[in-house]
Amino acid sequence: MSNIWYIENVDMYELLCPHKFAEYAAQHAFTSFRKDEPIYMEGDSASKIFLIASGKVKISSSQVRGNVVAEERIKAILGKGELFGEMALFGETQRLETATALEETELCPMSAEIMHDLMRDYQKFALGIHKMIGWKLRKIERRMELLLFKDARTRLVEFIRDLAQENSKTLTDAILVKHIYTQQNIADLIGIARPTLNLIFNELRDEGALDFKRGEILLKNRQMFAA
Repeated sequence: MSNIWYIENVDMYELLCPHKFAEYAAQHAFTSFRKDEPIYMEGDSASKIFLIASGKVKISSSQVRGNVVAEERIKAILGKGELFGEMALFGETQRLETATALEETELCPMSAEIMHDLMRDYQKFALGIHKMIGWKLRKIERRMELLLFKDARTRLVEFIRDLAQENSKTLTDAILVKHIYTQQNIADLIGIARPTLNLIFNELRDEGALDFKRGEILLKNRQMFAA
């Protein structure tokens, strides 16, 4: 199974950014966002698609009770080379989710009109867009499967297993997995509380299954995390 959480060494930004195409470069400009700055909000007009040039973006939706936001639901956390807001390509006129910069972030914004022109004129560009959208759909399906049918420990083990599929390096006696997530990001994505995540990580470390630090997980029990 291919990795449905994060694409490593597949830089879609290099393929998809309009400034790579001479006839579009003059009308193209990057947009920067500060940490925690909204890129767009639920209910905003949907006219552009965004490609991440650098930084990290959270996609979320809110459950509102009365006039109060009762719960934020994290749908995805995206990094360089990933696409979001793509439903504008298919006629969406109003945003159904919120996008927020999680750190200093630079985006390549594209109008739906320019995207359609590029997809018509460049086969490689069109194939890249289709690949990215298909990957995101598989990602959503996989996440729903974990949330609905797996307990907390299994969610974490399978999340790490998915990360290792395409974003790992085999060492002499372990597998090194690099990733873009904080522990809070992981807790949000697999639908458990941060203290519960910390407890499970520590249990797995005490069992000798893994070790971890920011941005890296060292898998010592290869059988546990084998696909």
